Amino acid sequence: MRYLAEPFILGALKRGRAVEQFLGPAGSTERPGVAWVEIRPSHGTCEVYLHSALDREPLTGDLASLPPLFDSEEEDFGLLLATANDPLAALDAAETSTGAVRERWVNQTMAGDEYHDYVLADRPAAAPNGQPWPSPQPS
Repeated sequence: MRYLAEPFILGALKRGRAVEQFLGPAGSTERPGVAWVEIRPSHGTCEVYLHSALDREPLTGDLASLPPLFDSEEEDFGLLLATANDPLAALDAAETSTGAVRERWVNQTMAGDEYHDYVLADRPAAAPNGQPWPSPQPS
């Protein structure tokens, strides 16, 4: 079972464990990339980060090892989208700002497996649920 049910997502965050979701393609045809969103507990709050990386390592499952898509300092750590006082609010904020869906959250580092599957499937135009990939809208 790869995906986490909501009680397991909230439980992981309450225990200080991050959760993440692979969002699919990002960037442009000239500079193809991939994006994923992460919710990370931090000092009694939960922070929502959007990450973007170059899509050029087809054999890796480690998204964090991919070079940043954009040349900016925030890409080394991700773009902070929101901070929430409780895990459910962070989950809602992540989904609202990135288009992530409740049914596809995974434990930290498991979004790399989603990326690997995406590459093996020849970078499909649709997400695993058959819907278009999300289009994150960072503010």
